[in-house]
Amino acid sequence: MSERRARPAAKRKSVWRRALTPPAASNRPEEPPTGRPPAVPEPPSIVQAALYRDGVRVSSPATLAETFRELREQPSGMAWIGLARPPESELLSLAAEFDLHPLAVEDAMEAHQRPKLERYGETLFVVLRAARYLDAPEEVDFGELHVFVGPDFVITVRHGAAPDLSAVRRRMEETPELLKLGPEAVLYAILDAVVDGYAPVVAGVQNDIDEIETEVFGGDPAVSRRIYELSREMVEFQRATRPLVGMLHGLMAGFAKYGTDEELQRYLRDVADHVTHTSERVDGFRQALTDILTVNATLVTQQQNAEMRALAEAGFEQNEEIKKISAWAAILFAPTLVGTIYGMNFDHMPELDWRFGYPFAIGLMGVVCISLYVIFKRRDWL
Repeated sequence: MSERRARPAAKRKSVWRRALTPPAASNRPEEPPTGRPPAVPEPPSIVQAALYRDGVRVSSPATLAETFRELREQPSGMAWIGLARPPESELLSLAAEFDLHPLAVEDAMEAHQRPKLERYGETLFVVLRAARYLDAPEEVDFGELHVFVGPDFVITVRHGAAPDLSAVRRRMEETPELLKLGPEAVLYAILDAVVDGYAPVVAGVQNDIDEIETEVFGGDPAVSRRIYELSREMVEFQRATRPLVGMLHGLMAGFAKYGTDEELQRYLRDVADHVTHTSERVDGFRQALTDILTVNATLVTQQQNAEMRALAEAGFEQNEEIKKISAWAAILFAPTLVGTIYGMNFDHMPELDWRFGYPFAIGLMGVVCISLYVIFKRRDWL
């Protein structure tokens, strides 16, 4: 891929170009169908396009057609085209011009791809997952970037807000000695920007984990949801970083095979080291969140047990009070029963004329009350 091939003066012919060739225009102007407004053309998705020679920008075409034409006029130049969520027509136009493989173009159209590195002839197709940390909602936002790298062109197709490739372009233009190394240098710069973008995410997630630990031991009831949401984000972060380790090792092997500049190979090894470190941190975050979730579940269980114990103790105390009330009610009911019997107005009651009837009634009340008191006391009701 490091060897530049001269671009022919005529456009390449391919299946894509034949599919995109419009029919011959007629002399009659086209009129919109009756009752339908004229079709509104899709806005261009070109973020920036530029042609470089020996590491210096020589042209900034405004359209894809101008980019194609000027690149054919400068066989030793390199085109760097940046697109953001392009329509299908633009991708097909690029595929026709640069002989991009249909499978790679299909992946770039659909997005939602895993990070990967594939080679189609002289063209590399790279899928990257960029990430950025949003401070206000305290969450991680992921973007997707597709990169086509050929002998004399670099095409980036961005799906999402991250990464900021304009900063990458400025950095490369400020170091023409690196940019003149060709498309491989641009690919390195893009990889480096994506990997460097992981550092603020790692710092933000570490801060979130520290806050979650405080909330867990503080008994915040909403912390379980935050742990779950952050765990989901770490799964996505792991999917973005873990494949990069193998990808970069494969890319380094390819750079060595095709004789890429030694300095560029050293830069790429540095990026691989950063990716490995980030991947290990993400693995540690997942394990830490799993441990925190376990601790939170244990603390919640302990809190529930304490509440159940408190309820049981309250119920026990309530039962004790009920038993005391019931015992005293029974003791007081005994003299009330005796007094009620002797309070009945009957003439023929044998005890009414008995001299010891009153002391007997009082003694009977006392005996019954004392007996009930002793019984309830032995049963711990009093």
